[in-house]
Amino acid sequence: MLDYFDAFINGFLGTVRWTWKSIIFEVPWYTNYFWGLILISVLVWVLEILFPWRKEQSIFRKDFWLDTFYMFFNFFIFAIVINGVYKVLGVFFADVGITSKTLTIVDIAHWSQWVQLLVFFVVLDFVQWFTHVLLHRYPVLWEFHKVHHSVKEMGFAAHMRFHWMENVLYKPLKTLGVMVLGGFEPEQAYIVHFAAIAIGHFNHSNIKLTYGPLKYILNNPVMHLYHHAYNLPEGHRYGMNYGISLSVWDYLFKTNYIPESGGKIELGFPGDDKLPKGFWGQLVHGFKKPKK
Repeated sequence: MLDYFDAFINGFLGTVRWTWKSIIFEVPWYTNYFWGLILISVLVWVLEILFPWRKEQSIFRKDFWLDTFYMFFNFFIFAIVINGVYKVLGVFFADVGITSKTLTIVDIAHWSQWVQLLVFFVVLDFVQWFTHVLLHRYPVLWEFHKVHHSVKEMGFAAHMRFHWMENVLYKPLKTLGVMVLGGFEPEQAYIVHFAAIAIGHFNHSNIKLTYGPLKYILNNPVMHLYHHAYNLPEGHRYGMNYGISLSVWDYLFKTNYIPESGGKIELGFPGDDKLPKGFWGQLVHGFKKPKK
């Protein structure tokens, strides 16, 4: 039992120290997730201001500050709280004989670093795409995911407005995705981390981008806007365009839908007016049986 307690304390305090060192620039710039997030956010926001898709939308759009707070809550505050729990689970799995090699399907230790990163990125993105589909198809999960879909005006920071329970669901599944890749070095993951943030920010931004022929591979703002559409088209009962960083999964599994690229559609979902508007109300949303 003492091992579990030590794991929790070390995980909690270790994340606190890492976050503080990031803030005061005591970690290498390429692994500084705190200032890296801020830099990417400012760059995409400036591009939104210079090249707005929906020109009538305010620079400080609806819920801009709420979404900005969500960025830091989901990436740092919640990470500090939950990391101790993850460390405890790590000790538990080790005690029952489950290690990082247990589920290895493909050993990529001897592949070049860039190939490892590409495979890691693709596998992780597919796991997230599949998880995203589950969030839409199962009512108990959809209640949590409603927080993200309560966005009424799209902007870069909307990328990070999501219920903390999504982190609880995504993290173990992403870990399993990593475990199938034997030999992958975790310290290389910062490249994928920053690439995913940049793509996610652009997907939610007020910028009209499709990437031309690459739209069949990379998710983009035009495609993702329709994922947030209030009115779902026939044949897409649960939603469409589930892609996180890559769009290829939607084209492969026929969940793609881009009727036009005007950009002026209603966002949200039927009944979104009943969802709490503030952070604290959204924090506990999903744990009570929804009213009919």
